[in-house]
Amino acid sequence: MDRADVVVVGGGIVGLATARAVLRTKPSASVVVVEKEATVGAHQSGRNSGVIHAGVYYKPGSDKARMCTAGRRSMVRYCEEQGIEHAVCGKVVVATDEVDRSRLAELERRCGENGVRTEVIGRERLHELEPHVRGVAALHVHDTGIVDYGEVCRTLAKEIEAGDARLTLGSAVLGARETPAGIVVETSDGPIEARRVVTCAGLHADAVARAVSGDDVVDGVRVIAFRGEYREIVPARSDLVRALVYPVADPAYPFLGVHLTRGIDGTVHVGPNAVLAFAREGYGWRKVDVRHLGATVRYRGFWRFARVNWRFGLHEMARSLSRRRFAAAARRLVPEIHRADLVPAPAGVRAQAIGSDGTIIDDFLIRRAGRAVHVLNAPSPAATASLEIGAAIAAKLDLDD
Repeated sequence: MDRADVVVVGGGIVGLATARAVLRTKPSASVVVVEKEATVGAHQSGRNSGVIHAGVYYKPGSDKARMCTAGRRSMVRYCEEQGIEHAVCGKVVVATDEVDRSRLAELERRCGENGVRTEVIGRERLHELEPHVRGVAALHVHDTGIVDYGEVCRTLAKEIEAGDARLTLGSAVLGARETPAGIVVETSDGPIEARRVVTCAGLHADAVARAVSGDDVVDGVRVIAFRGEYREIVPARSDLVRALVYPVADPAYPFLGVHLTRGIDGTVHVGPNAVLAFAREGYGWRKVDVRHLGATVRYRGFWRFARVNWRFGLHEMARSLSRRRFAAAARRLVPEIHRADLVPAPAGVRAQAIGSDGTIIDDFLIRRAGRAVHVLNAPSPAATASLEIGAAIAAKLDLDD
C-alpha cells in the first residue's frame, strides 16, 4: 500500500495551492495530489473569466474578504515570481441609473473596510477609461487584475512536483476508512494510507467529503451546480471594452449579473448568466446526470432556495436560450454591442453550497473532521484567494503530531 503524510483530493487551484503550502510549511512531508481528470484545473479553475478580484463585494471581516484582499497580493506576487503573464488593470462598476448610483456608496464603503483602493467617478472620467461604456457614474476599482488561472494551475503543478510531491492524474477517489495510523483513501489506482487528508473537490465537494468522513461533516450542506454561460465579442469589435466592466449588482439576486472582461489573451468575455446545471459537470443543456438531478430536487434546501429565487431563475433561463436577451444585458453597459458581435464561448459551472434552510453559503466553508480537512464551499473569489486558502489549510493539519 502507498503511504503519504498528506493526500490532497482535487487538482484544481485550491488543491494545488494547498499541496504547495504543505511543502513550504514542512518540506520533508510526503504529499500526494489525487485528481480524477487527465489534467489539472479542468473544471472551475480553468473555466472562469480569469479575474484577480480585489474584494469589492464581500462582507467585511468574512473569510472571503480577508483572504481575497491578501490573496490578490500573493497571487500577483506569485505571478511576478513565476513569470506568469498578468495585469493589474482595474475595473469599473457602472451605475446606469440613479438607483444604481445610490448603491455605489455601499460598495465604496465595503471596499474601504476591505482595504481596496477605489474612487467614485463621473461620466467624463468613465468615458476616458471606457469610451464605449454608458453610465451616470462608476466605482473605479484600482486593484482588480486578470490572469489565466489554468496557467497558474500548471505552474503550481510543476512547482509541487519539483518539491517531490506526487501528482496522480486520472485517479478517482472511491471511498476511505480510518486506521490506527491514519486514513486509507481508496482510489481507482489503489489505496493510499495518509496521516492527513484534505479534500478540495469543487463540484464534488460534498460527495467526496461524505465519502471520506461520513454524513456528519456535511451537516445538511449540499453543493448545487450552476452553469455560467459566456459569449465572446468577435475580434473585430473587441475594442468596445478596454478592461473590466461590471454592473452594480442587484441585491435581490444571488449573483452579480452579466459583465464584460478582457482576458489576458485579449479576448473579451461577456457573462456569465447563472442557470441550474443538470449535472455536477453540466456544461450544456444536454448534459444530464439523472442521479445528481434527482438528489437535487429531493433536497429540501433546494426547494427553499427556489421559492425565494424562482423569478431570478426564470429570467436567467430565458437569457440562456435567447442571444437577443443576452446581448440586451450587455447593451445596458455597452450600447454599441449587437447580437452579431457575440459568439458562443466555453461555459463554466459554479459549485455553490446551500444550507438545508435554502440559504446560499456566502462565505468559504472549511471543516475539519479528525484527520481530515474538507473544503465544502469555495466559489469566487477562491481562485484569487487560493494561496491564502492553501496556507490556512496547511496550518490546520498539525503534521508534527
